[in-house]
Amino acid sequence: MWMQRPSSKQNPSNRWFAHLFYIPLAICLGIIFPGCSAKWHKESADKEAAKLIDEKTDMVPNMPQDFTIDRQKEIDLSKYPLQEESAEFFGDEADFEVGARLLNLMDVLELAVKHNRTYQNQRESLYLEALSLSLSRWQYTPIFGAGGTATYTERAAEVRNDMNQVIRNHESSVSMRSDTGAQMLLRSGGRIAASVSTDFFRFVSGDDKWARSSAVSATLTQPLWRGAGYRAAIENLTQAERNLLYALRNFTRFRREFSVDIASQYYSVLQSRDRVRNEYIGYQNAIANAEEERAKLEEGQTTLTSLGLFEQSLLSSETRWINEIRNYKQNLDQFKILLGLPTNERIVLDYSELSKLSIDHPALDIDEVTEVALVNRLDLYNQRDQVVDAERKIYVASNNLKPDVNLVLSGGLGSDPNSGAAVPLPELDNYNYSAGLDVDLPLGIKDRRNNYRATIINLDRAQRQLELAEDQIKLAINNDWRALDQAKRNFEISEIGVKLSESRVDEQQILKELGQGTSRDLVQAQEDLVSSRNQRTNALVQHTISRLNLWRDMGILYIQDAGKWEEKEVSSVSPEVLEADLSDEDSSEES
Repeated sequence: MWMQRPSSKQNPSNRWFAHLFYIPLAICLGIIFPGCSAKWHKESADKEAAKLIDEKTDMVPNMPQDFTIDRQKEIDLSKYPLQEESAEFFGDEADFEVGARLLNLMDVLELAVKHNRTYQNQRESLYLEALSLSLSRWQYTPIFGAGGTATYTERAAEVRNDMNQVIRNHESSVSMRSDTGAQMLLRSGGRIAASVSTDFFRFVSGDDKWARSSAVSATLTQPLWRGAGYRAAIENLTQAERNLLYALRNFTRFRREFSVDIASQYYSVLQSRDRVRNEYIGYQNAIANAEEERAKLEEGQTTLTSLGLFEQSLLSSETRWINEIRNYKQNLDQFKILLGLPTNERIVLDYSELSKLSIDHPALDIDEVTEVALVNRLDLYNQRDQVVDAERKIYVASNNLKPDVNLVLSGGLGSDPNSGAAVPLPELDNYNYSAGLDVDLPLGIKDRRNNYRATIINLDRAQRQLELAEDQIKLAINNDWRALDQAKRNFEISEIGVKLSESRVDEQQILKELGQGTSRDLVQAQEDLVSSRNQRTNALVQHTISRLNLWRDMGILYIQDAGKWEEKEVSSVSPEVLEADLSDEDSSEES
């Protein structure tokens, strides 16, 4: 026998108390402890979520492979080159960029993917959707559970016998119970539950024998009306599967928007730097004009009023230049935060990226562009699928109006109470079973009725949302198209404006030297030249961003893993092929 009887020198109560301590400890160490590692649970969740995302990755064009939410927390810019040249147009701070890390556009996109906080939030949202699906799938697998209890009970009482003597009754007992079971949802709407239990009981004093018993039982509950059938039973699982697909599409769409936003902000910072340069050139011209005018005043060749005009222009130029330096530094710090870098990190954006820009205007037809957008936009496919969801939920809600009629089958085996085995096993002769119907008539189901009516309304809403989404995509395409044309025309006008301003400055300087021009005309011409150069840079940047916006809204801006983009040719995109791909996606999802 595995437990010895206490000797007369030992206190039986203490001995059994010790056993009661070791039994729960053994349960914790032998059953619970292997699954208590937080690290193990984290790795298990990561592995399962990654597997679920990988299953659906091929369904979404341009979804990155090997998805992970691990964020590179340490920022290391050592692989990027150092800025070695100073910038004269920063004046006394000409060297403030020297020693900073020089980043081109591709470097910035790579850093943003690794460190941007919003990007990390989007990855985590996708991951959480995968976890939600893992839970929904888990409910349709056998879910095991085990546990046990151990109890020591001691009772004492004083009673009087027939001789009126006080007698003290003392009774001690120990009981233990272990349970192991499993339950599982069926795709038909039913539920199976099975369990194995073992009980031990004995009095500590007196009888040296244990009372032992064990039992096996199982119960099947199957809906026959309300909740019956595959479509109604797995609605939650179906929606969870589709929600993960929606999340994948949303993440892919976000990556396109994110890359365009980063590029837009990158060029905006470079544009701020270019404005500093242009204003500095204007400031230097104003200094030269003022010095020249002072020399002429000393020789009596000009008036004090003319000198005052140049000096006023000098002050205005210096103010604009100083303001542009402040704006550039502020924009650069904001850009660091956008990338996820600390503001004290020293970086400088590659100024040569501006010289790489050109007016690459696509020769497209607006109707063709709109058609491609309606085929490629993943968010539009989400809207279409949500109409299907709304239709399906009407069916589920109508099924929910039916009465509850459940078939309940149960059975079990018990052990022989007279068995002397240490752990008696259930025997076939000791069985029990039952079969019955559990009926609940729907006499008060206003909540179900209201829910059914709400699902019909939700379908109408989903259809209107789909119509609105299509109209908004068409509007976005039209706006992108107009912005692209406007930016192209603005650049052409600014090019002409720069040439005219340069000619005016040359002309006014010659006239001023000949004594035929006015100081005001020369000052105005020089200020217009600075403004024209700023407008030309702005138009060039806006055209580039407008083109990227058009590709993004058409759904043909393909993003690589590091955030870099690839502009697909419209002629290489076949709407018929894309429709076939997405229809295959829907059919695979249903299966």
